[in-house]
Amino acid sequence: MTIGVDLAKSMFSVCAVDAAGHVQRRPDLGREAFALWLAQVPAGSVVAMDPSDVSRCCG
Repeated sequence: MTIGVDLAKSMFSVCAVDAAGHVQRRPDLGREAFALWLAQVPAGSVVAMDPSDVSRCCG
């Protein structure tokens, strides 16, 4: 799984994409919810974080 994260002050926009490039999830999460969600991401996943709107590429 590949995950793109748009870092913001209070909310993170997440875009999770499977190996075929299909969007699996696009949640908007607060800081605490993001930390809990990230802890459950499968091992071996690629997580790319960007302070700009990286999640717009997954729509």
